[in-house]
Formats: sequence, structure tokens, C-alpha cells
Amino acid sequence: MQFDTTGFRARYRASINPRYSAWLHGGFVFLFGALCIAFLWSRTEGIKSWEWLAVPVALLLQNWGEYKIHKNLGHVKRRFSKMFYQRHTGDHHSFFTYGQMSYEGARDWRVILFPAWLIVVFAAVTLASYWVLSHWNINVAALFSGTLLLGYLAYETLHACEHLPEQHPLSKLPWVRHMRRLHELHHARDLMHTFNFNIVFPLWDWIYGTLYWEKEGYEEGNKMISMQHHIDINRSQERVLSYLAVPTRWHEWHHYPVSIKGPSGVLSAGAHFAYTGGRAGHLIWDVIEYVPGQRWKARARGRYGLVMFMTYECSTISTKTRFTRTLEYRFSHLFGRLANRIFLHKRIEKDSADLLNNLSVVAEQLIPTSAASTPR
Repeated sequence: MQFDTTGFRARYRASINPRYSAWLHGGFVFLFGALCIAFLWSRTEGIKSWEWLAVPVALLLQNWGEYKIHKNLGHVKRRFSKMFYQRHTGDHHSFFTYGQMSYEGARDWRVILFPAWLIVVFAAVTLASYWVLSHWNINVAALFSGTLLLGYLAYETLHACEHLPEQHPLSKLPWVRHMRRLHELHHARDLMHTFNFNIVFPLWDWIYGTLYWEKEGYEEGNKMISMQHHIDINRSQERVLSYLAVPTRWHEWHHYPVSIKGPSGVLSAGAHFAYTGGRAGHLIWDVIEYVPGQRWKARARGRYGLVMFMTYECSTISTKTRFTRTLEYRFSHLFGRLANRIFLHKRIEKDSADLLNNLSVVAEQLIPTSAASTPR
């Protein structure tokens, strides 16, 4: 069922205090942050070359913290961060969904920007870090703490740009356009808990393998790696496909442990489920085609830029059904491509062959012969 973003937006806007001022909200955040940065950096004097290293170290730490807090608090419900989870996953991801990413008025900043009081809390933390580090080196303390605050403001700025209307001049800037696309993919409801948690620079998404890129209107192309296997099963086409297109029963014929979280029964186009098992690890699947007795097709997305298409096809050969399984995949991440070139491709191909060999052994025990025993 498609989420009613329009209805949620109307309810959220109606709940905003009439006295709320988007310009006061944004203005306070950036003015207060800028004043704190100016204060901290004014403490420096005669900076030595090695002391400038505090700036990239702070940027790396801020980028890592952005990733971890977004992923582990913004998308995982925990008792101590319940308010943050509700504001982020509950409100922000309901207000902005894939295909509906643009704000429509200044009052929508209420659901884009962090609460105004948070910059005060963050500034207090950075001032505390300055006080601690200043006992060792005042220049390092000032540069490090001020850069952390700069990272906070960069987050607020770029995140706001990622929700600008597509035709806005800032949206056309190369880096904004790139990060806007990554953020739009993050807002897809089946991807938001798994991919693209960095907002300013996707360094830790790249390192942790959660960076996912997909061009608009993407479909499988010539660069996909493809492998195909088939077996003959003494059951009708309809029976074979109506069994194999039930992901919650895949564990019955897979030769390795499989865990499926999703709806039971045959899944038709538009259905989603999560898969854990085999070489691929954790995958997010969405079914893109189901023709009863003929074809079932799904797309998966996983770590290290993995995109996978799985097609099940059935045709009649003599008195049996020929089941053909076609797997197409590619990695956009360097680590994934290297691993695939060195060893992963051969293992995936072996697993695919073993999978159908295993099914050929148990198929006629598992696949029903009558409508009364159709799997659910």
C-alpha cells in the first residue's frame, strides 16, 4: 500500500504552531553557530602547520558521527532517543518520500531543520571539547571545536538544499545534485533503514558499504553480470511458479540458511521483502513482475552497491516444466567490484548451480500436485 504523503503533509502543517517563524528558526541556528565558530577561531594565534591537521580530523569525526547518529538513532527506535526517532523516521520520512522530496513553503523548514535548541546543546559540547583540549594546545582546541560546529551548519545547509525544488538554481550545482539523488534514494521507504546515511559527504557510507546509487529510470543494462541455470520438474507450470514465488518458503529448498521478513504467499509486483543469507548477506527486494505460471521477477539492493535482478521462468518441456533461474547483478562500489573479480563471481555461480541441484532433489516433495495443496 502506497503511503499517503499528501495527507501526512496536511496534518503536519496543521499541527505547526501559528507563531512559528521559519526565518527566525533558520536565522537563529546559523547566526548562533557562526558566532560560536567566530569566538572559537578568534582564540587562535600563530597557528603552526601541524596544528591545521585539527581541521580534517574534526571533519572526519563529524562526518562519522553524522553517519552513526543518523543510522543508529534516527532509524532504530531506542528508549533514550525516542523523540529523535519520531522526529526523523516518523515525521521527516513521512513528510518527504521518494518522488516527493521538495518542500513547498518556508514553514516546511520545520520538518527539515533540527530543533533550534539543538545548536545550543551541540555548541555546549564543542565548547566543552575546546576547554578540555585547550589544556594541551589552544590552537588545536579552537580549530577542532570550531570545525565541528562548521560541520553541523554544513549538515543543515546541504540537507536543506537536498529538499529544494528540482528547478531551483542551487539544485543544479554538481555536488548538490549528486547528494540530492543519494538522499532521494535514502527516502525510498524500502531503502531508508539500509542505505545512504551521510548527508554532506558519503565517506562512511562508502567505507561501511551502505552507499547506494541508482540513476533515475534505472533498469538492468549491458554491464550486468548474468548467469542462468535450469531444471525440469514433474509439476505444472502454475504449481512450480506459485511455489517458488513465495519467498517465505525459500528456506525449504535453499541449501544454506535463509531468513525472510515480509508478507507470506505468492508476491506480486509492488511487494517488498528483506532477505538475509548466502553470499549476498542482507538484501532489500522488491517484486517488479509476476505472470502466473510464466514469469516472476524481482530486484534486490545490497551492501557495496549491489544491484541484483532475479527472474524465474517456467515453460513446458514434454510432460514436465522447465524452470529457469536467471541471476543478473553488478556492484557500483569499488570493494564489491574487486571482491567479485577476485573470488565472489565463481562462488555466486557455484551457489546458483547448487541451489537448483538441491531443488531438483526435493522439488516433487515440496511442490503440490493439486490446487487444494497450493502453498501459502
